[in-house]
Parts: sequence; C-alpha cells; structure tokens
Amino acid sequence: MAGHLVLATHNAGKLAELSAILAPLGFELTSQGALGVPEPEEPHETFVENALTKARHCARHTGLAALADDSGLCVRALHGDPGVQSAYFAGREGDRATRDAKNNALLVERLASVADRRAHYTCVIVLVRSAHDPEPLIAEGRWAGEIVLDARGEGGFGYDPHFFLPALGRTAAQLEAAQKNRLSHRAQAVARLVSRLRDEG
Repeated sequence: MAGHLVLATHNAGKLAELSAILAPLGFELTSQGALGVPEPEEPHETFVENALTKARHCARHTGLAALADDSGLCVRALHGDPGVQSAYFAGREGDRATRDAKNNALLVERLASVADRRAHYTCVIVLVRSAHDPEPLIAEGRWAGEIVLDARGEGGFGYDPHFFLPALGRTAAQLEAAQKNRLSHRAQAVARLVSRLRDEG
C-alpha cells in the first residue's frame, strides 16, 4: 500500500519524523493541517482509542487513507502520567513551543524529589483505508529511558531534552535525527505497521 497518506496531525515535528521514517519505504505524507482538516477532540484515556479517533476523523474529512499516531511519555513514579495528556500536561494555553516548555517545567517539578525516574515513550499508530474501515491496522512501539532534571540537547521536540537513554549516555534531544528515527517508539511502531502491510500483500 505504498503511496500517499494523510497524517492526522498539526505537529510539524511529528510530521518530519514520520516522513523521514516512511519515505524510504515508499510512503509520502501530507499533514491534515495542510488540507484544512481541524484537529479532533481526544477524549479517551488510552493511546489506541485516541489514535483511532484521529485517523477516522482525518479520513472522514479528506476521503483518503489516513495515518494517525497517539504517543506520549509515561513516568512510573507518576502512575503513568503525563500519558495521553502529554501534549497538554501543563495546560492548553500557548503555542506548541510554549506548551512544551511548560510541560517540561512541570515534569521536572513533579520529579525533583523522586529517586526513581524511569519512564518510557509509547506510540500507537493506526492506519485506516477509509473513515469506516472495519479492520484498521494498529501497531505499537515503546522506548524505555529515564528522566533527567536538566535539559540536554537541542534536537527533537516535546520531552526529548529530559528523556535520557542510559545505554547511549544521551537524551533523545542529543541524538542525530537519523539515529532517533531508527530507535524511537515511533520508529518501532512504524516498523511493525509496515510489517503488517507487507503481510497483507
């Protein structure tokens, strides 16, 4: 099913990452924002429900096959928070860069006196061929690390400057984009999705 897909996001960082991962596999992505599709509500408490909602919403507005991901940071000491609320952990005010800064500040504040800062990124990717696709393709990826209180690195987006990878001795924001796109939760989910597509023929 290589070809053109609409990505259900207005997040430029997410579009760039997924485009870089999928382009070598023969997929071209256009964001729903470029097609004037509004962002849907994400009322659910799980990544898979939110991803499916976003994919169906995008397909309904465009009449095209749609790809959506819902992803976030889950911190063990915070009982899985920020989780599905990762993008709005500290509120909905401001643009994405402002929200990222506030989210990271709140994360650091919550973990300042916590010894166990283990965390992982989760990504669930959903592909629907139409808005009413009865058999959406669903794949998940998980990237384990820990939170550091001091921001390190200029790359990536979201919580990347605080998401530390002990085996590499770097945060996600200190990785080269190509390396992150091989290792990340999003890369893992995409690899599993592509494997399922190939199995379908």
